[in-house]
Amino acid sequence: MKRKLNGQVALVTGGAVRLGRAVVERLAARRSVREARALARSLNRDQRVAAVVTGALTSQAACERIIREARKAFGRLDILVNSAAVFTKQPLGAITAASLQAEFWPNLFAPILLTQAFARPSRRGQVIHLLDRRIAGHDTACVPYLLTKKALADFTAVAALALAPRIRVNAVAPGPVLPPPGQGARYLRDHAGRLPLGRPPTPAAVAEAVVALLHSPSTTGQVLFVDGGQHLLGNGV
Repeated sequence: MKRKLNGQVALVTGGAVRLGRAVVERLAARRSVREARALARSLNRDQRVAAVVTGALTSQAACERIIREARKAFGRLDILVNSAAVFTKQPLGAITAASLQAEFWPNLFAPILLTQAFARPSRRGQVIHLLDRRIAGHDTACVPYLLTKKALADFTAVAALALAPRIRVNAVAPGPVLPPPGQGARYLRDHAGRLPLGRPPTPAAVAEAVVALLHSPSTTGQVLFVDGGQHLLGNGV
């Protein structure tokens, strides 16, 4: 970690698994569900560098409690990374009110409410949202998910304006980085789609993009695609 982030405290939602875990490992700060306890134990036990904050992202009270407990654990909170998300392949004809709630809460409502709670004290800080390269197109196979990520991209710009100059708000939009749970590398090779750079990004590359935005003091309201150029193809993936 570069020097100017030393001593800062980051809360990473979904930080125990997948891309959230990669971000946590890069930042050396861990907050999430059960797996995070094992990750925390693997760090230097002589330093107070990790804490676990648990809770379902399904209500405003839960979001506010998570921010409050994260601040209590270290006495401060400088960075919020909204990584936790739910992905379901669901075309328009299959959508129900329940399925909308199931994806809109963790993917959109919770990041908005977490950002609100994070920004409430009059302190400076940074927020990073993890999006998806799909926001550049119109993937009809996963309509609720796509809508949540497109809305979160718009919220990135709105929040950047609303919270400036105290808090910078940016986003990273990964491409095909990891296969679905239970699938291996072959699945990713077979389903990644066209990639102008010829290879999919890695979790480490996504985490590095998060850090790059944290180190960019004149940048706010931006979406950084880490997808091998796939967003340039729109629906032609």
